Amino acid sequence: MRFMRRASFAALTSAFAFAAVTAVATAQPASTTAHDTFPETTGKSALLKVCSNCHTAESVIQTLRTRQEWSDVIDQMAHFGAEASEQEFDQILTYLAKHFSPIKVNKATAKELEAALDVPSSVAEAIITRRTDNGDFKTLDDLQKIPGLDAAKVEAQKTRIVF
Repeated sequence: MRFMRRASFAALTSAFAFAAVTAVATAQPASTTAHDTFPETTGKSALLKVCSNCHTAESVIQTLRTRQEWSDVIDQMAHFGAEASEQEFDQILTYLAKHFSPIKVNKATAKELEAALDVPSSVAEAIITRRTDNGDFKTLDDLQKIPGLDAAKVEAQKTRIVF
C-alpha cells in the first residue's frame, strides 16, 4: 500500500509538471527574435528544433542549471515525449551546459574557468591564485582586476557568474 502511494504521488507530480510546462507553452507565443538570444554554436539548431515544439525557447533557459540538472530536464522532457536522436539530445545537453549553466568563480577549477569564461589557461590560473591568496571573489569588479582577463568577456557572462 505504501509503495502504491509513492507511485501514485510520483505519477501525480509528473502530471503536474507536464501541465505546468504545457501552460507556459500556450501562454507565451513564440517570438521571432527569441532565436537571436541563443549563441550560434553546435547544438542551437537541435535545441530550437526539439524544444520549440512544446514551449518557447526563452522558457527553456529561464533558470541556470548545472550540467547534471540540464541532463535531468532533458530526460524528463524525453519522458514527456520530446523526440530527438541520441546525438541531438547530446548536442542539446552540451549546448545548454556551455551557455546556460552558472559559472561558480569561487568554486570552479582552472580548467572549468578556462572553458566557461573562454580565457587562456594562464588567466584561469591567475583567478585561482587570486582566490587562494585573497579569499573568495565578492563582485564582478574584483574578478575584472585579474591581469589579462578581458572585462568584456566577464561582462558578457555576468548573468551566469555566481559568487
